[in-house]
Amino acid sequence: MERSEGSWGFGNMQASSHMEISMQTGNLWQSARELATVLFLCGVCFLRISYCQTSTSSAISLQIIVVGSPAEAQQILERLKRGGDFAALDKEKSSDPTADDGGNMGKLDPSTLRLELREALQGVAPGQTTKAVKIPSGYAILKVLPENEAQERQRSQALGMSPTANLSLAGRGSIRFPPDVAGAVDAEVTFGRFPKPDGWNRDLRTICALRRQAVPTLVERLEKFLAPANQVNLIGMRPMDIMQGHYGLALLNANQGNMDAAVEQWQIALGAATPEIPQSMLQLTEVLGIAYLHKSEMENDIYHIPGDRCIFPLRQGSQYQKTASSNKAIEYFLKYLEQKPDELEVKWLLNLAYMTLGKYPAGVPPKFLIPPAAFESKEDIGRFVDVAPAAGLNSFSLAGGVIVEDFENNGLLDVVTSSSDACESLHYFHNNGDGTFSDRTAQAGLADQLGGLNTIQADYNNDGCMDILVPRGAWQTSMPMSLLRNNCDGTFTDVTRESGLGEALVQSQTAAWADIDNDGYLDLFVGNETGPSRLFRNRGDGTFEDISHSSGVDRIAFTKAVVAGDYDNDGYPDFYVSNLYGNNFLYHNDHNRTFTEVAKQAGVQQPWQSFAAWFFDYDNDGWPDLFVTSYYISVEENLRSYLGLPHNSETLKLYKNMGNGTFRDVTADVGLDRVFMPMGANFGDVDNDGFLDIYLGTGAPEYSVLLPNVLLRNKEGKSFVDITASSGTGELHKGHGVAFADIDRDGDEDIIAEIGGAVPGDRHALRLFENPGNGNDWINVRLVGVKTNRAAIGARIKLTVENAGKGPRFIYRTVGSGGSFGASPLEQHIGLGKSARIASLEIWWPTSNTRQDFSAVSKNQFLEIKEFAKNYTKLERKSFRLGGAKREAPGAAGNRR
Repeated sequence: MERSEGSWGFGNMQASSHMEISMQTGNLWQSARELATVLFLCGVCFLRISYCQTSTSSAISLQIIVVGSPAEAQQILERLKRGGDFAALDKEKSSDPTADDGGNMGKLDPSTLRLELREALQGVAPGQTTKAVKIPSGYAILKVLPENEAQERQRSQALGMSPTANLSLAGRGSIRFPPDVAGAVDAEVTFGRFPKPDGWNRDLRTICALRRQAVPTLVERLEKFLAPANQVNLIGMRPMDIMQGHYGLALLNANQGNMDAAVEQWQIALGAATPEIPQSMLQLTEVLGIAYLHKSEMENDIYHIPGDRCIFPLRQGSQYQKTASSNKAIEYFLKYLEQKPDELEVKWLLNLAYMTLGKYPAGVPPKFLIPPAAFESKEDIGRFVDVAPAAGLNSFSLAGGVIVEDFENNGLLDVVTSSSDACESLHYFHNNGDGTFSDRTAQAGLADQLGGLNTIQADYNNDGCMDILVPRGAWQTSMPMSLLRNNCDGTFTDVTRESGLGEALVQSQTAAWADIDNDGYLDLFVGNETGPSRLFRNRGDGTFEDISHSSGVDRIAFTKAVVAGDYDNDGYPDFYVSNLYGNNFLYHNDHNRTFTEVAKQAGVQQPWQSFAAWFFDYDNDGWPDLFVTSYYISVEENLRSYLGLPHNSETLKLYKNMGNGTFRDVTADVGLDRVFMPMGANFGDVDNDGFLDIYLGTGAPEYSVLLPNVLLRNKEGKSFVDITASSGTGELHKGHGVAFADIDRDGDEDIIAEIGGAVPGDRHALRLFENPGNGNDWINVRLVGVKTNRAAIGARIKLTVENAGKGPRFIYRTVGSGGSFGASPLEQHIGLGKSARIASLEIWWPTSNTRQDFSAVSKNQFLEIKEFAKNYTKLERKSFRLGGAKREAPGAAGNRR
């Protein structure tokens, strides 16, 4: 049996043949000191972080080495003890972007660093190094530089990084992070310390069984320890430790959605707070306001039956029926604002609480009002309506991915969703062809496919049926992926092991399919959070070989997105890798199954903290541009953007492809120099004007992160305008997998968004926002490869279009599923604008390097084009009113040209 280092003293663990784990009873902690230690290790010392920030220190000069494992860190410490040079080791071993300059961080005030780094630096004299410290991007070793050495390094410093380069190490300084009320980190650390059997992380059912017991087991033990009948346990403990104990118990209850128990424990913690620690009392006031607001949402069943009640701005008549908890939330928020009246996050939550009562804006105290005008849309393309319940898409899930695809080759788009819940299976929603869906998960053979924050489709074996890849382990622990072969009969078979992917354990939510060597078979690039990225070459016989190292892509980073695109139009796909901490990578395809990392030369290393990414031609100039989001968990930074205030964190990035191997940052030029908090994101053409629009699913694990998802309309490739409020797509809860698809076959793209947080108390219903339509023309093209991969991933489409009263223009698309979190259909829906005439339709096929050119193609129809074919096929597609009756679509008759 395997037990993690420092694991709990639960006694022996026994596992049945079905791996249902049970823990023996007994004393968990033998002393008050042991309780405090366990609480600290479980990450619930959040109040202590705020308290520690009241102290100040003089700035010191620091170097840093960051590596991927404690073993590597220990080896470096041993070499330093033997006289090794810190800067040389940094350049050799560190994954931190400062490695090029020997780890030089410059001069910093330790009070602005993360708590664990501050603590490690205590007592460390100039010239000395710290022990290895776990941080989100790995294991860090710091060195305090003597002043003379620091001055010399400052003179030679030439990092060329943005002012936010060390934000991954930053504590609460200029960026305000929300308090933890959801306990996501605490639950994960709890699970990490839970005893486990050998090989536990290779079996999905075992992982599920362990996760079901870890947090409830700790909650039970904490409740017993802190119960009034056992107050003898608390004799000799400091008030701060007692407060921490109740705070920790509250967090774990809130994590599970037990808000009554959580509020009770936070009330006790507030009562245990002392005037000597005013920051803890103030923070607990905000925490209780957030807890009551979340409790109000749950009491009003907002998560199961959201309707318009969590579409921002809330419409008249959307107020809650049960108001007591919202009123309590307002009480606590006002109490907080009495002491800190300028805190934007708390003002925002106060405004939201009044919205739930139908009293916004008139009922909000004027000095705390955030005006509606800050969120108004300057344009209106019509209001989208959520039709998921009427259509039978009855998913109620945690954070997850979504694929929209014709899995049954019947011309109807099915929906597959995943969940980060290790005990929840994939969901397969079969399109019934009448505007409704049926859950056929079990019939499809997917009931045992548990967990997976994201999913992505491809026809990896060229049999004409779309298969599914499920990466797993993101934000959690290394786990196996699943490759699910479509049997072309409505069922799937798990072929992970026989395909050669079964041995790979990853912490991943991101992968990209691309034919790297143009042999007609799709290869697989998998991003990783704690280990090297993986590249698997498709041998063409149903198996893959790992070429990660030989190809040169096995860098270690906290990777959140991998996307493929031929950015230099040389006929071979390249990869972009976005990392949550550190510079991003652009891998140029060298045409020999190797890649060269060129992000710095191309000018696309930033943002420092990145998340979603994709290639798309936003301005229709024929060159793939690059979109990368930043990700800072700060409600305040988002609000600053809405209110036109200066922001302290990085914005997202839009890089325009200059056609010479480099990109230009045009973020400000197109009006995107704003701070959002996107996780799931994708692109499509919601108004059929031929220019690709953007939908951002915003959020973070904390319950206080209630920000509208964002719909950005592309205005002719020149600028983007926020149409969230007018479109009715501003879901306030956590947005994850996003897909654009003409799911009702009426000629415009709808938006499917998987909504749900990272913890059990934050499940949410799926959203299907039906496009209201605007009368613009369109064409839908399904490509079928013959020599090129069957799914035609990487093939390019060029349309020459003439609109009434205007000259010809070009529209470009590349076949793919869109962004990095959520997967749109591989068929390409292309808007044409008003009164359009298609002068020509051109296809370029990468493997054969051939072109097809069709002239005088009719608009508003569905086409299939096979590689090498002289004619295209007009497909029969029936349009349906989602949740309603069947209707005939334009161009529905099936015939050959």
